Amino acid sequence: MIVGTSVKGRGEWHGAADTITLDEQTRHRRRMAMVSDNGIAFLLDLADSRFLKSGDAIELDDGRLIAVAAKPERLIEIRARDTDHLLVLAWQIGSRHLAAEIHDHRILIREDSAMAELLAGLGATLERVESGFDPQVGAARSALPPSPERAAGRDGADVILTGQEPAFEG
Repeated sequence: MIVGTSVKGRGEWHGAADTITLDEQTRHRRRMAMVSDNGIAFLLDLADSRFLKSGDAIELDDGRLIAVAAKPERLIEIRARDTDHLLVLAWQIGSRHLAAEIHDHRILIREDSAMAELLAGLGATLERVESGFDPQVGAARSALPPSPERAAGRDGADVILTGQEPAFEG
C-alpha cells in the first residue's frame, strides 16, 4: 500500500497529484487509511498526530503529493462592532473551549445554538455560513512539536489533558 509519512505546509509545495477533501474533525490524524477525491488509496502514517490544514499536502512514499482541502461545514460567522468587542467575543468562545477560526474582523465556529444565543446577547452579529473550517490549533499535546519529555509524559501536558489544576510556585 502507498504510505503518506510527511506533510508539507501551505506554500511549501506545488503540483499535487490529487486532492483529499475532509471535514475539520477528520483532518486531525496520525494514522488512517484514506482515499483521495479521485481514488488514490493510501495509508496516512505520521510520526505524531497533527491537524491537516487546508492547503497542506500529504507526501506519499512514491513522491506524489495529495493536497488537503477543507470540506465545507455549517458554521456560524461572528462579527463585532469593533476590535475590542471582537476580543470580548473571542474570550467568551475560548473560555468554553470551542474550536474557532479567528480572523481580523470575524470568527467562525461550528453551529451551536446555545453559544449563538450567548453571543447575540453580547451584541454580536451572527450569520450561518457554509465554509471550510480551519480553527486555531490549541495547546493540547498533539499540537506541540515532539520532544523526549512529552514522549515520556514529563512535560506537564497531562495537567491540560486530565483537567487537573496546575501547581504554581511562589
